[in-house]
Amino acid sequence: MQPETFASSLPVHWAGELLQLLPERALWWPAEQVLFVADLHLGKAATYRALGQPVPGGTTQENLARLDALIARLAPRRIVFLGDFLHAAQARTVLPTVADWRARHAGIAMTLVRGNHDSRAGDPPTALGIEVVDEPHLLGPFACCHHPQAHATHFVLAGHLHPACRLYGPGRDRVRLPCFVSEPGQAVLPAFGEFTGGWLMEAAPGRRFYAVGGAAVWALPASD
Repeated sequence: MQPETFASSLPVHWAGELLQLLPERALWWPAEQVLFVADLHLGKAATYRALGQPVPGGTTQENLARLDALIARLAPRRIVFLGDFLHAAQARTVLPTVADWRARHAGIAMTLVRGNHDSRAGDPPTALGIEVVDEPHLLGPFACCHHPQAHATHFVLAGHLHPACRLYGPGRDRVRLPCFVSEPGQAVLPAFGEFTGGWLMEAAPGRRFYAVGGAAVWALPASD
């Protein structure tokens, strides 16, 4: 699959591989047809409602519909979830919906790298056919992780932080956007899930930001 197929995505070269930063807040590895997704947090709204918080429903269906659209467009051979697949134990009420979604994509291999929320929510049922592994999970030149970290031999792909950046315009205009963040030896993906929030990351030597907004991804000027 050629880079020009994705006019709104941004090509980057990490660990000697061409990757595409997608405006859907996911990462595509064309050579191996692998889609990386971080921090799905399925059932987060259901968890809040179970705890008595009046939040709207429908986020699980929205998240899975966005995944459906990516699958239809990219035809991935494998999807790697970089942690926090389910939000909490209370989120397991959405598993019938997830099972229906998984059945529609039975031919795609799926791997979950356990995150901190997965340890509380529990592994997905084995009937879903999702391989569950601990970090770091090595895949080609990449160490698939949930938590950002250094690895001695592999380039780390991680989530957990739900990174966001701030852009400034004329006067006092400013906007906060989700972003991809790369540093020497690792990159952090934005949270894929709706209703997840974001953590504003500050500039640092060697750190690059790739903002997501307006159905596009673009590299921000380096600060060093």
